Parts: sequence; structure tokens; C-alpha cells
Amino acid sequence: MSKKCCHSHEPDPQFGIAAEFFRMLGDETRIKIFWILCHSEECGVGLAERLGISSPAAAHHLRVLRECGLIDSRRDGKEVYYRLADSETAVRMHSAVESIMEVACPADEVGATSTDTVRRVHDHLVEHLDERVTIEELSRMFHINATTLKEAFKAEYGTSLAAHIKEHRMEKAATLLRESGMSVAEIAKIVGFDSRSRFTSAFKERYGVLPSEYRSSQSSRPDGAYPSVKV
Repeated sequence: MSKKCCHSHEPDPQFGIAAEFFRMLGDETRIKIFWILCHSEECGVGLAERLGISSPAAAHHLRVLRECGLIDSRRDGKEVYYRLADSETAVRMHSAVESIMEVACPADEVGATSTDTVRRVHDHLVEHLDERVTIEELSRMFHINATTLKEAFKAEYGTSLAAHIKEHRMEKAATLLRESGMSVAEIAKIVGFDSRSRFTSAFKERYGVLPSEYRSSQSSRPDGAYPSVKV
């Protein structure tokens, strides 16, 4: 006579829940999106660009992950950003995915990507000093989270994005005052000021003299004596 099994064969809801989670992750792209969001906050457009898929496809995967409670979202203006949910289940699923794939946290990769993007943002701004662009606009242009952009920029250049680009504007203005015959109003427009008075105020704050006074004083000091910003 066979020995009776001591374990119950009745359905266990815990196994059903686990099966549902794994079913939700039963797609290679979806797992990759989940893995990325375990380590960084991203918007749908940024994820689509990063993975080479359409925005509707990214939106579908994000909706599935959010419905099963693995990711959270927040709205910033017109953009929605996603990140790993602050729950024990999400953290355990993260660990399970990395254990199965035997991959490490992509912190270095994400950091390198952010640094490259920040440098491209920097170069774009320096090449277009006559334009005024908001952090949100740069975020959309370069597919990077606005908060990540601000933090990564400060880490790379040692100061805020706004302060750093303002310094570039002032340096270019000083160069033009020394080396060109353009009027103060013309120079103001070239470095992104729509008002001569605002430019004059910013220039005096940086150099301690009015633009016209600077031009006169530099005629005898062509080399200048002011520190340069990191480029």
C-alpha cells in the first residue's frame, strides 16, 4: 500500500500570485524595462529611445508593470516618469531577475550614459549661447530625466547648469568687448540677453564693472585677468 502524501493538493493563492508576477514579466523587452527602472528614473520617451522601440510599445509595457505594482510613476508637467515601486515585492523581483541573469547593477553603465549625455547638453548650450532653453526642454531634447540632468551636470562641472552657462555667456561677452567693435546691445543678444539692462547688470555682477568700462580698461590689458570655466 502506498504511503499517503502529507502535503495538501489544494490550490495555494501564494503560488498563484507568484505565477502572475512571472507571467507579467514573460517578455524580454518588459524585463529589460523593469531592470532599467530598478536603477534609474526614466520617462516613456527616453525608454523607447534607449531600447529602440516605439513609444506605444513602451507605454504598453509600462502599463503592465504598473498594474502589477512593480513600478510607480509621477507626472512632471506633460511628461510621466517611472521608477521601481517602493515595495518588498518589487525589490525581491529585482533581485530575482538579476540572480537569474547573473548580471550586476548597471550603475556604472547608467552613470557613463548620463555623463555622455551631459557633455552633449553642455556642448549644445555653449554652441547656442544666444538661445534660452529650459531644463524641461533639454530633458526632452536629450531623452534624460530633468532631475538626473541637473545632478549629473553638477557632478561633472562642479556647479549648476544655469550658473555654468551664465559663466560661459559672460566670458564670451568679455571676449567680444575686447576683440570686436560690436555695440553692447549687439553683444547682449549674442550671449542670450533680450535686454541690455539685464546684460549690464549680470556683467557687472561677474566683473565688477560696466561693459563699457570693461572695454576701456581692457584696451591696455589684452590678456585679461579673469579665470576661465571648465569646457
